[in-house]
Amino acid sequence: MKDRSIFEFDFLIFLCTIALMIIGILFIYSSGISSTGVNFSNEYIKQIVWASAGILIMIGFMFFDYAILEGLSRYFYPLMIILLFLTLIFGQVVNGAKSWLSLGPVGIQPSEFTKIATVLFLGRYLEQSKKNPQSLIRFLIAFGICMFPMGLIILQPDMGTAMVYFPIFIVMMFLAGGRVSYLFFVLACAVLSVVIGMLPAWEEYIIDGKTMLLQFLIDENFVFISIGSQILILIVAITGYRFIKKRYFYWISYGVTIFLLGTCGGLVVRKVLKPYQIKRLIVFLDPGIDPQGAGWNVIQSITAVGSGGLWGKGYLKGTQSHYRYLPQQSTDFIFSIISEEWGFIGCIAIFMIFMIILVRSIMILNSSRDTYGLYIGGGIIAIIYFHFIVNIGMAMGIMPITGIPLIFLSYGGSALWTGVIGISLLMNIFNHRYKY
Repeated sequence: MKDRSIFEFDFLIFLCTIALMIIGILFIYSSGISSTGVNFSNEYIKQIVWASAGILIMIGFMFFDYAILEGLSRYFYPLMIILLFLTLIFGQVVNGAKSWLSLGPVGIQPSEFTKIATVLFLGRYLEQSKKNPQSLIRFLIAFGICMFPMGLIILQPDMGTAMVYFPIFIVMMFLAGGRVSYLFFVLACAVLSVVIGMLPAWEEYIIDGKTMLLQFLIDENFVFISIGSQILILIVAITGYRFIKKRYFYWISYGVTIFLLGTCGGLVVRKVLKPYQIKRLIVFLDPGIDPQGAGWNVIQSITAVGSGGLWGKGYLKGTQSHYRYLPQQSTDFIFSIISEEWGFIGCIAIFMIFMIILVRSIMILNSSRDTYGLYIGGGIIAIIYFHFIVNIGMAMGIMPITGIPLIFLSYGGSALWTGVIGISLLMNIFNHRYKY
């Protein structure tokens, strides 16, 4: 076994993370500059403080064994669940979601830190149950570990943050040897629930009329007939498989169950999500259906991204942000400002930095000698790159607006520290790769 040093860590990931935080501070400052050149926001100062503390967190995580967190996760996870409950009761409403807890002069977003707690606790469970990797019971318990906090976050309602728990579960369960058919089942049910949940808005705003065939998924009277029919087909298919033993009955049951749960999930989506949230999901198909309302953010963001050209307009010379056309420009649409002021070249630089972190992260997972490190590393990668893909897609108009920040770059201490803790854990896995 090769000796290791506690001072050994992945400098490349460390430097890339620092670079992203510096770029974030620069453009948070830019977002606070008015068209007359006056700085009216101190957000960049707060971000400097949070980033400085984040660097200390990264350094601190290098001096202990991440395996200690495996035992502590059984306390972290329920603690964060309790905080999510308290947030629903006593939380402050910010941008339509009750997702903040006020601790005196400091406010925290428990849903952000719950991501890390869930990764650590789920990794612990998957490690302890690895003798039966394809067990259905194992799959369902792991699914419940992720869905419990996700459900509480949906109630805030914060759909964007809640969505992150799906890639966490899918990636970690895949690395833990879960059946691909189970994973596809969950993913298909989730996608179908969102699609069916959006159908009334799609019918109203996109096609501007009724489609008789879709009424079995839209009109509640017909929906219950549809659900009853699906249950009947499912019973027949299960009975056929039970007594005739033909494999095709199994796959009929599999497909009908996906459609049944997707239909029921669509009804839940319509009940839980606010009308403005559903409209956000639909306007990315055609922002022109509400250009002064829900489509405004997408239109202005696409304008900013496209106006940057190859080299950009220059730092502090963007017009969309400085004339305040971009809403939430220091958080949700920070990438739009970068695109406008640094252009295509600046965007490629951001992409390259994230790509380096991704490649190095995968190499770290490959070098890990214990499954717990593998599992939690996979969960962290899922968090970081889901934020990256969805936020940038949102800014470019190819993803619905969900309020997911661009990790390391967007304004906000909770999201920044969550990302930093994740990177710290990856570096810690790298540092302890010779232990096992």
